[in-house]
Amino acid sequence: MKLVVDLNLSPSWIPLLKAAGFDACHWSEVGAVTASDEQIIAWARTAEAVVLTHDLDFSAILAFTKDTKPSVVQVRAEDINPDRIGSSVISAVTQFAAELAAGAVISVDPVRARVRLLPLER
Repeated sequence: MKLVVDLNLSPSWIPLLKAAGFDACHWSEVGAVTASDEQIIAWARTAEAVVLTHDLDFSAILAFTKDTKPSVVQVRAEDINPDRIGSSVISAVTQFAAELAAGAVISVDPVRARVRLLPLER
């Protein structure tokens, strides 16, 4: 699975994700730091990548557009350091791999992960 890590998360996520077997890149490696969320969504859709973010805007955009791709994983924690919540994110991405391949938004917090299939209804 290919993951693109949004600018609001540190590039330090990349080694952790790669060690877990994911094809991962940070947005700063593939796009402009001034890119809008819509531009990141368009790139991820074309690249068949899942967006890893700490931003709620991605799910709001997907709900508004009723798109079925790209899938999004939202880190919903105060401490977004990969050393703190990285294992929970990796577990959720692994557990819900089929849903992410089909189109989904997954919210991961320190206690649980929740999945919603795309398209989202407002």
